Amino acid sequence: MFKNSIRYILLSIVFVTLFSCGGPTSKSIPSIYATGKNFPVYGGDKAGNRYSPLDQITKENVNRLEVAWMYDTRQSVTDTTKDNTRRPRLIECQPIVVDGILYGTTADLRLFALNAATGEEIWKFSPDDVGYINRGVMYWEDGGDKRIFYTVESNLYAVDAKTGKLKSSFGANGIVDLREGLDDGITNDVNKLRVRATSPGVIYNNTLVIGSAVSESGDAAPGSIRAFNVITGELEWVFHTIPHPGEEGYETWPPNAYQQHGGANNWSGMVLDEQEGVVFFGTGSPSGDYYGGNRDGKNLFSDCVVALNAEDGSLKWYFQTVHHDLWDRDIPQPPSLTTITKDGKKLKVVVQATKDGLVYVLDQESGVSVFPIEERAVPTNGLPGEHPWPTQKYPEKPLPFSRQMYTEDDISNISPEAEAYTRKIFERYRTDNKWAPPSLKGILSFGISGGAEWGGNAIDRDGILYQPSNDNPWILAMEKNPKLDQTKEKAFSGQELYAMNCASCHGSDKKGNGRDFPDISNVKDNYPQKDLASLLLNGGVRMPSFGHLTDIERNLIMDYLYREQTEPEVVRGAHSDLNSAVGESDKDIFGFEGVYDVKLRTKVYDEQGYPGIKPPWGTVSAIDISSGEYLWKVPVGEFPELTERGIPITGTEIYGGPIVTGSDLIFIAGTRDERIRALDKTTGKVVWEHQLPAAGFATPITYEVNDKQYIVIAAAGGTRGLKPGDNYIAFALPD
Repeated sequence: MFKNSIRYILLSIVFVTLFSCGGPTSKSIPSIYATGKNFPVYGGDKAGNRYSPLDQITKENVNRLEVAWMYDTRQSVTDTTKDNTRRPRLIECQPIVVDGILYGTTADLRLFALNAATGEEIWKFSPDDVGYINRGVMYWEDGGDKRIFYTVESNLYAVDAKTGKLKSSFGANGIVDLREGLDDGITNDVNKLRVRATSPGVIYNNTLVIGSAVSESGDAAPGSIRAFNVITGELEWVFHTIPHPGEEGYETWPPNAYQQHGGANNWSGMVLDEQEGVVFFGTGSPSGDYYGGNRDGKNLFSDCVVALNAEDGSLKWYFQTVHHDLWDRDIPQPPSLTTITKDGKKLKVVVQATKDGLVYVLDQESGVSVFPIEERAVPTNGLPGEHPWPTQKYPEKPLPFSRQMYTEDDISNISPEAEAYTRKIFERYRTDNKWAPPSLKGILSFGISGGAEWGGNAIDRDGILYQPSNDNPWILAMEKNPKLDQTKEKAFSGQELYAMNCASCHGSDKKGNGRDFPDISNVKDNYPQKDLASLLLNGGVRMPSFGHLTDIERNLIMDYLYREQTEPEVVRGAHSDLNSAVGESDKDIFGFEGVYDVKLRTKVYDEQGYPGIKPPWGTVSAIDISSGEYLWKVPVGEFPELTERGIPITGTEIYGGPIVTGSDLIFIAGTRDERIRALDKTTGKVVWEHQLPAAGFATPITYEVNDKQYIVIAAAGGTRGLKPGDNYIAFALPD
């Protein structure tokens, strides 16, 4: 133990002095934010590398890991009863650890503090509202003032890290409304729009910079980046991702687009160069996702990697990955900052992975790509009124880490039945170009989900990127928006509203696909009406908000689901409540008649529910960022029943990222087989795995307390057809 302590002290001195954001620095960052003994920031450090120098757990002893403690998130020493009434939901939180205290969130987004060595609860904070997704929290301290910042739906909370009580001096009694600063010039009432933050922001000195998750429909709020004072909660600056007149990028949209368009938001998190005071982040697609007939142009700053001055929000540079996005290929994870060797010189770079399986390596100072990129001509035969951008980017290196098109060679080969089933899908929807615009017939598309996912990647001190990937083909088919054929005098039935808003995911028979989209044919037996009403209004884990519908329309959908009405529920007359959803107001929202909406959007599966494509289905790749070359690529995750049939390990979808340690180990969970694994970073070989009580759809952390290294993962399952759980689980070597 004494040797470990000396080694840790020496490593800490070296890394704090020489490294921040992956490269040499002129001044050190506060030791409290250095990864090693602590894991103080979402992503490990402010550079987002998910790297720890800890090396007590090695390839030689990792098989001795055992469960050190488990924390049931439903159990509380401060509550008088155990809360079993809340429906189980996903936990995507990567917790943080500072000075032996672990901070994380529950499935319903209560915040807690634990003794990181024992898992004993210290305090738990319950917000006023119940949320659905939180991927991490933020820590700040100044002297004796220590605060945890985290978000629940539209609220940003400041909580005393010592007591679990709200910091009343921040905002309105400890709370800031995340809609603040978004109402500048927009035509919609921002208070009626859904704005939340599913990923934490970053803190620079006393400035908290944060993005948001918004609707992806025509009613979306703008995705502006905001900064708040960590002490007072006052709004310090706003960066418009849909530019206003006089701002750079304004000409890449129709005139005054900022007044009615939304999206282009940072929902996946951000990173910070502490020494330079620059924040880096990626943005999402503009709304709506799949039809842009009313937003001609490149649409800056959607689908961009952006660098801002953290002090005042001024633009340093941008790099757009997709022009005029029609495929929902927004940037799904935070970038990472590291240092590589290029042409014999050290170079600080920003590394960004995308949903369509690309890795961009950008000079941190200029935003210029380190490797050559070609702008190639792409199809422009879009839907009526649509004008797809005529070129898109093709980086020379690294090569894509996931498939770009569904070709005949990708048809499933795990059985003759799977081959026949998926071949029919391929022949019906085949696509000959990854940039084929959405159509009425339908296309097979990659990038609606990963490629890269929200869990992120890891980069070690050698500049090697460890990138998880999912190969998910989707069917996407469009139709003319039925609302544009209506008048103010006609309302929709619940069945029609369901068909327009819900059937593209859950199917006209309401049975979903059993995995990504659940069976809701018996929703009346499984879901209280008040919970469904809240879900329709606010959205859920992967379900969008239907706040753009009126109360009447949402109630009609509920009537259809609960009472299985087949007769149209006609609401007579020109009801003002419906004017915002049908008739002339649609012309105000969309600009003209002829807008198109999604008819079918679903993943491709075979006849047994396995991914409808040739394996592997989930992989981890090691990529040398300096050269752009792959070192290895391995499938991660298993369907045991397929392995028993003699099918090589297929990999499964991975929802959660990796961490990499100083002992050359990669820890990753997030697979459908509900396991956490350790991989040898030099080969990708699995050297340890453990069966979790529920799937760990989150990113693990590692830290040290009392000279002992711990690995912690949130294991809550509860989605994609898997059983739910409620635990955070810690692993350590035996004494």
